[in-house]
Amino acid sequence: MRPKVECEVRLISLTILVPTQVLVDEAVSKIIAEAENGSFCLEPRHVDFVTVLVPGLLTYFTAAGVETFVGIDEGILVKSGLAVRISAREAVVGADPATLKLSMVRRCRDLDEHERCARTVLARLEAGVAKRFIELQRTR
Repeated sequence: MRPKVECEVRLISLTILVPTQVLVDEAVSKIIAEAENGSFCLEPRHVDFVTVLVPGLLTYFTAAGVETFVGIDEGILVKSGLAVRISAREAVVGADPATLKLSMVRRCRDLDEHERCARTVLARLEAGVAKRFIELQRTR
């Protein structure tokens, strides 16, 4: 009779941070993401490393085996031991990749509009400062 061998199930502590909140803080069994040099899979026994994530889809599997998707607009991934931390500018969690794509496109469009407005305001401020500087030079 063979001795009974128990397989220890180890999980990764996944934390995904965006500037305004902790988006994900969960124990997972596997993470699939894409870096500049291609996609990769992380499991608990993999080597520690750091990489830059490209905009795209990150997939993780919960301890219960549920597949969850995260749309990410660039980010940094750090794996250290059984902890993976991801910091991203924008990210959206969902169960359907198609819905995530639409959500990310909408967010990027809104962000682009916001940045355009900010650039316009900044250009006006710079023009005002330049005009005031010229006026000060003339009065000397």
